[in-house]
Amino acid sequence: MNSPSATAPPALSPFWLEVTEFALQITATVGSQLLADFGQAQPSEKADGSLVTPSDEWADHAFQKAIAATFPGHGYLSEEANHIFPETEWCWVVDPLDGTTNFARGIPIWGSSLALLHHGLPVFGCVHLPPIRQTFHGYYPQSDIDPGPAAFLTRHDQDPVHPQPIRPSKAHPGPNQLFNFCSRSSHWISPQFPCKARMLGGAAYNMLSVACGTLLGAVERSPKIWDVAAVWAIVKGAGAVWEPLSPEDPELSQPLIPGQDYGHLTYPTLLAAQAEWIPLFRSFISL
Repeated sequence: MNSPSATAPPALSPFWLEVTEFALQITATVGSQLLADFGQAQPSEKADGSLVTPSDEWADHAFQKAIAATFPGHGYLSEEANHIFPETEWCWVVDPLDGTTNFARGIPIWGSSLALLHHGLPVFGCVHLPPIRQTFHGYYPQSDIDPGPAAFLTRHDQDPVHPQPIRPSKAHPGPNQLFNFCSRSSHWISPQFPCKARMLGGAAYNMLSVACGTLLGAVERSPKIWDVAAVWAIVKGAGAVWEPLSPEDPELSQPLIPGQDYGHLTYPTLLAAQAEWIPLFRSFISL
C-alpha cells in the first residue's frame, strides 16, 4: 500500500460527525455478529440466482432499525429490503452483506456497506470488512454542504487504531502490478493484459483496493446500486478514477430518481488508479 496521504481529515460539522460515528459504530456492531455466523449460515438462492443467507436478512433488519432510530427522517434502500428510491432529502443505501458467496463458503473477503445520499447523490460511504479487520470510509462533495473529498482506512489490528488517509497507486502497469476482474468479466483476461489478474470475489473490496493503492484497476460488470454507492464516495474521495464501461451505462454523478425501482439496474464500472491508464485497460475490454 502507498504511504498515507498528507491530506488532513476534513473539518466535520456536528451532523457529519454524527453520520461518521454512527456508520463506524453500527457496521462494527453488525460485523461482530456476522463474524460469529461466518461459515455457519446456510445459503439459499434468490430469484436472480444469487445467494442469500439468514445473516443477510438479519443484518438488513439491524441496519434499518438503527438508521430509523438515529435518523428518523432519512430514507432507506437496500439489497434485501426496499428497492424503490424514496422521496427524501437524505437516503441510506445499504448492502448488509457484500460478498455473500464468500461468506457462505468460508472465504474471508466480505463486509457491510453503507452509503448516505443527498438529493439522490452519494456523498459519504462506509465499508466494514470484519474478517480482515479493516474499515474504509470517505466523503465526496456533490453539494456545498458536504465535507471532503477525503478517504480513510482503519486497520483494527494496528495500535493505535485510527483512520489513515488513503490514495491510489502511481505505479505503471506491469507484470507485478494487480488488476481485479469480477466473475462476469473473466473472459477479458488475456496473456497480453498488462497487469496480473486477480479475482477476489467481493465487489466492495475489489474496488476499495484501487482506492488504497493495492490494485491499479478493477472492473465490475453488473453491480447494483447497493454494491457501489458507498464505494463510489470512498474511491472518488481517495482520488481514483471511476468510469462507466460504456457511455450508455448509468453514472453515480447523476442523482437517483424518487419512485424508481433500482432492483434490476446495474452500474457496469471500470476503475483505475490514474486517469492515464483508462485507455490501456479499455483496449482489453470489448463490450
